[in-house]
Amino acid sequence: MNAPRLQAVAPDTATGEIIKLAVMAVGGQGGGVLAGWIEALARSQGYACQATSVAGVAQRTGATIYYIEMTPDRGGAPVFALAPASGDVDILIAAEMMEAGRAILRGFVTPDRTVLIGSTHRALAVSEKTVPGDGIADAGEVRAAAEIAARRLILADMDALAREAGSVISAALFGALAGSGALPFGREAFEAAIRTGGKGVEPSLRAFAAGFDAVTAPPAPAASAPAAVSTPTPSGPEGALTDWQGLAARVAALPAPVAEMAVAGLRKVVDFQDASYGADYLDRLDAVLKQDAAGRGHLLGVEAARHIANAMAYDDIIRVADLKTRPARFARIRAEMAAGPDHGLHLTEFLHPRGEEVAGMLPARWGAWVEARPERLARLDRWVNRGRRIRSDGLPGFAILHLLGGLRGYRLRTHRHAVEMAHLERWLDRALTARARDYDLAVEILRCHRLIKGYSDTHARGMSKFDKVMDGADAVAGRADAADWVRRLREAALQDVEGKALDGALATIRSFA
Repeated sequence: MNAPRLQAVAPDTATGEIIKLAVMAVGGQGGGVLAGWIEALARSQGYACQATSVAGVAQRTGATIYYIEMTPDRGGAPVFALAPASGDVDILIAAEMMEAGRAILRGFVTPDRTVLIGSTHRALAVSEKTVPGDGIADAGEVRAAAEIAARRLILADMDALAREAGSVISAALFGALAGSGALPFGREAFEAAIRTGGKGVEPSLRAFAAGFDAVTAPPAPAASAPAAVSTPTPSGPEGALTDWQGLAARVAALPAPVAEMAVAGLRKVVDFQDASYGADYLDRLDAVLKQDAAGRGHLLGVEAARHIANAMAYDDIIRVADLKTRPARFARIRAEMAAGPDHGLHLTEFLHPRGEEVAGMLPARWGAWVEARPERLARLDRWVNRGRRIRSDGLPGFAILHLLGGLRGYRLRTHRHAVEMAHLERWLDRALTARARDYDLAVEILRCHRLIKGYSDTHARGMSKFDKVMDGADAVAGRADAADWVRRLREAALQDVEGKALDGALATIRSFA
């Protein structure tokens, strides 16, 4: 067949005058406000403008895309698109680093035309938070891709700049847009668009100025030396401080690599309980160090210092209530919400205790008796396993949590403490038994305690995975690559909540064990 000849068509010069701008933001970042400012700015400067939005899915599985097209108004009715197209965006504003990555993947950022303006801070997606291990995506990879994909790249921590100014990130991004020069309008026109909004004008202008300066001001010279890390100074009754100084002296006598980790572990367990509990922590650590090897960099001791502390400072009802009523937590929440001294703050705690948590609060023998009888435990679970909302900003709710958090003196007599300490002893004994024949295997067994974390169902899932990994460790014991296999099992357990990767790794072991 002979295909018809295509005739060249002269390009439409009008479309070349259309500026196409997309904003990608998630809930709470003011993407709609930013789009409104841009639209008001364009119209005030004699431009015809159209703004649309494509809503994303809730829970951070997608951002809302605000799309704006503008062109000098010369009369008539310009034809604008309703959504951005791949390879056809002049300016892309990303309110978070991973949104910049999404834009690149969708083809909105191209090296021949796109100016990419983004914030380097992270607002973690649900998929990052639900991974049992470290599920945080690598923002460095996004930056590297952006440097290649964009014609011009402008990045700064716009969220931090906005918070310092008492505003939200949209204002700082608007300032960065003004400073970039990507739009043919002066700074005064941008600021006038903010004033037109009429709400939060002064904080928004401060954040706008910060974003503008981040783009236009020369970067500050790098510091010649890193700032010293401040170490919190313990405070409390004189007797408690004397006990702490004695414990700190014991830590100072440890090998240097172990001491650095042990001081953090000691702080954690003393904060969890008291100085006597801290002495128990150091006693357990000393038992491990007797079988450590200096020639291996005291790796066994370092891992023991980290994970014994985590095992001893487990999350129970007392710990959760204590953390929820600390002044530092209320101060952090007020700072995150940008609440001033005259602002009221309502804080509701969502609690969902199971029967197991309540049984764990009982005296050791009583709690063990309840857990050993499934019908009793099921009845207890029916009584308590229901969602509860407690207003911790009010006296009644705060008093309940404060009373529970103050039971740390009773904690060591609870069933939960007895269970946790028995598990701790079995785990340490398993690691030290492996040390006699395989140093690396002992280290990997100690590291497996990172699978156990959290509270309630999260803790139960972690314990289940830990037990499976230990079964796998028994299956490969005696092999030259036993330590490597335990490492693989642990990494598989951290890949997903359901444990599918772990089950697959265990099936592989069973095939040759």
